[in-house]
Amino acid sequence: MLLLVVAIAVFAAWCWLSYPAVGYWLYDLSVAAEARLYKLHKIVVPINEMTVSTWQGGPYEASSNVLMLHGFSGDKNLWLRFARYFVGNYRVIIPDIAGHGETGFKAGGGYDIPLQAKRMIQLLDVCGVEKVHVIGNSMGGWIAAWMAAHYPERVVSVALFDPAGVTSPEPSDLQRHLANGHNPFLIESREEFKHFYAMLMADPPWMPRVVLDAFAHRFQQSRDELREIFDDFHASPPMEPELPAISAPALLLWGRKDRLLDVSSVAVWSKGIVDLRVEIWEGIGHMPMVEAPAGSARLYREFLASLRSESPQDQRLH
Repeated sequence: MLLLVVAIAVFAAWCWLSYPAVGYWLYDLSVAAEARLYKLHKIVVPINEMTVSTWQGGPYEASSNVLMLHGFSGDKNLWLRFARYFVGNYRVIIPDIAGHGETGFKAGGGYDIPLQAKRMIQLLDVCGVEKVHVIGNSMGGWIAAWMAAHYPERVVSVALFDPAGVTSPEPSDLQRHLANGHNPFLIESREEFKHFYAMLMADPPWMPRVVLDAFAHRFQQSRDELREIFDDFHASPPMEPELPAISAPALLLWGRKDRLLDVSSVAVWSKGIVDLRVEIWEGIGHMPMVEAPAGSARLYREFLASLRSESPQDQRLH
């Protein structure tokens, strides 16, 4: 009887300890399968101070290139289902931004927006890309906007999906949490992650519970890293004074149900950028490219097509 109890206890302990690993394994397996299906390849690119892990796909000799930048606490995998619609005609580069994913974190490594934008320019240099269409979500949108303002010779167009970087007229749920001294990104339990995940998207794609629990475990393990990255990029210079310097054609897409960055921010971006097209999407939250990848890709394709259809004279007027 004692042996049976011990065996059950050992089995239960093994299941508990290996549970996150099962979720990681399932997720990594599905990501690898999707990347292969969408003809995206993992390429590690050395830049000045680190190596950057990327997904890359599309014709290497393509005349048009698209750089896709994820948000804080995310990684390059968030763009996979969106990127599939562009690899046929564009060279697509999707990095894990420094401090995230397989690019990794280094204490004191510097994660402010100007430095992250500079790293993206270094990435383009090593990849042999002179000019790029850059698209970013959340923190990645802030980086994309900074690139457009400070490296205009490298940016053909900029697309911003629920970007960070300006002060919203109306506070979001995230801002209210922060004002009360609580950062929802700094997860301490699976239950906390459940509430945080509900803030991210209005209509998230289905995922097995074991995968979501693995995500919760990863957030718990990365609390100190995420705190440093968050503090660095939140202390970055705001975008409001920089917006008039963005001369490239710009697209702004915002989910009406975004709980992290309030949709009222649209007015701030619209006032600052001269050539800006705005889409406010009903029923969508903070990450349109994850919640509705096909619809987001259609809007972005239409934006890119409109750039090609403009005459040289029209382009000079922007």
